[in-house]
Amino acid sequence: MVTAIVLIKSERNRIPDLAQKIANMDGVSEVFSVAGRYDLVAIVKVAQNEDLADVVSGAMRDQEGMLETETLIAFRAFSHEEMSAGFDLGLD
Repeated sequence: MVTAIVLIKSERNRIPDLAQKIANMDGVSEVFSVAGRYDLVAIVKVAQNEDLADVVSGAMRDQEGMLETETLIAFRAFSHEEMSAGFDLGLD
């Protein structure tokens, strides 16, 4: 499984429509509107790198209002429970 975080800049007036279109794409699990340098953040989970390329370089790139993307590929996931266990010193 390949997980990627896609940072997206879009035309301001197209943010809601673009977010919904991206959320409906195969492999996209979530889309967030955010504050800062980017307008949207999409979480993509696919079987292999080729599938990621199809989503990011294919389907996303072709969307009207899309200005720029930056893709971060996740190496490892850490959950709250894992982090809590890692810092638990057993002091009660």
